[in-house]
Amino acid sequence: MWLNLFGLMASGFLLGVQHSLDPDHVAAVSTLVSKNQNFRKSALAGAVWGIGHTAVLLIAGAILMLLKVEIPKPVAQTLELIVGLMLLYLGGGLLKKAAMGKVHIHKHSHGGLEHVHLHSHQISARHEHFHKPFLIGVVHGLAGSAGIMLLITAAMSSAAQGFLFTLIFGLGSILGMMISGMIISLPFRAAAKFQRLNLSFTILTAAATIAIGLNVIRENWPWQI
Repeated sequence: MWLNLFGLMASGFLLGVQHSLDPDHVAAVSTLVSKNQNFRKSALAGAVWGIGHTAVLLIAGAILMLLKVEIPKPVAQTLELIVGLMLLYLGGGLLKKAAMGKVHIHKHSHGGLEHVHLHSHQISARHEHFHKPFLIGVVHGLAGSAGIMLLITAAMSSAAQGFLFTLIFGLGSILGMMISGMIISLPFRAAAKFQRLNLSFTILTAAATIAIGLNVIRENWPWQI
């Protein structure tokens, strides 16, 4: 019995790591990590995403398991649509920041003397806040709760086991996204001193995020596109 339970929990942890690597999860966190090249902050952003994701799964899972109900398919699709819209927002915001980050030449006049200087609108990583990855994790947790609860109810013999499985699954997703955050930051860290290359990585990340968001919307739209 204990061996079977240990196997289930180990599977839950590995499934959590795998779940964190879903394209829409990685794309969302990429838009956050791209703004700095700091390993610690990148890992922390991933961890905070995982905490938000896990908190929602635990709350939603406990309610669903105690009431012994499932999330209706229309509700699950609506939550997935919200994820798609969120990805469009994140990708669009990153494109806007990339445009603002370009170096411009400004003319100024002081004491009748006109001169020019370079000016960048790039936002400093020192002002990074972590409520955003938490909220993104919450949205992903809500959207993913339907499928995960189906998995739990099929494998677990009690609500207590299901809650423990969800917690371990969440810990796996936290670890997986922490590692992903650090890996995603590598190209931006390498390109930090090369403005055009860094800008190219940023635009590519934004475009991929928008593309994934559009695909999520297409797959969950009430009418086939």
